Amino acid sequence: MEPIEVIFYIEGLSNDRKALESAMGQTAESLKAEKDVEIRDIYVDEIVEDPDNDLLPYSGMIEARIRGPFEVLVDLAIRYAPAAVDLVSTDSIEIPAKHLTKILGGVSYLMGQLMEKFGPLAAYPKLDELPEPQVGYSREEIESLIIDERMLLYRFVVEVYGEDENRVEADLKKALVYEGCRINKFAIQQQGENEETNRKRFLVAAELISDVETAFQLTGKYAPVAISVVEPEIVDLNPSEIQGVLSDLAGFAHELVTRPLKAMAIEKANTSFKLMR
Repeated sequence: MEPIEVIFYIEGLSNDRKALESAMGQTAESLKAEKDVEIRDIYVDEIVEDPDNDLLPYSGMIEARIRGPFEVLVDLAIRYAPAAVDLVSTDSIEIPAKHLTKILGGVSYLMGQLMEKFGPLAAYPKLDELPEPQVGYSREEIESLIIDERMLLYRFVVEVYGEDENRVEADLKKALVYEGCRINKFAIQQQGENEETNRKRFLVAAELISDVETAFQLTGKYAPVAISVVEPEIVDLNPSEIQGVLSDLAGFAHELVTRPLKAMAIEKANTSFKLMR
């Protein structure tokens, strides 16, 4: 697999200039020490002060030009949570299904750690009005989707919680379709129950069909306990898809790690509102 070249824009925010300078310097050094990638250029911007921002007046940006394998860049996009990613390379890449399964497993692990610390990502509008999804496709339909529309067939196992099995099943099916998936198979089984809250834990196994970006998005949002790419044997990613995957995963990670800062800003705004009243 040919290496890919990207530019990461890593944002720093703080209420302490020296602390931010130190953190950005440490981040730059950490990037330089990364194995399996070439840091072709790295620039740490000057700290900028916004006098109108009482909460986090200091900000800075690291611009890092990185060249390396797709799977390593996926890992870095989650661990460093850049505010933006630009793809420099213009070539497509081919990934064997088994290798793609391994990459998705790594995404699930890293995103699972972040969600355990900062909370879940998957959120949907009211699903009641959506039609009942189709479950099950013919072999001819699946082959057409894979060959003509460049989709993947993959197996996806996730833990979900709720009070009623039928409701959980109906909502999750609609959520998967809302994300852009087709459902070929779906099974749900209760695994346990919290007696205090009456919330039950379910294990859901689904065989899904979607494009590669949706497969990465779904893995990033749900952190499945298991995922396996079934078909095709070789998955082709064009530059647009590579850009989309890296940007999506970086965006998910950035959303999670900046939640404490957003919570502080909301709390401060609410406090100011109460004082003004």
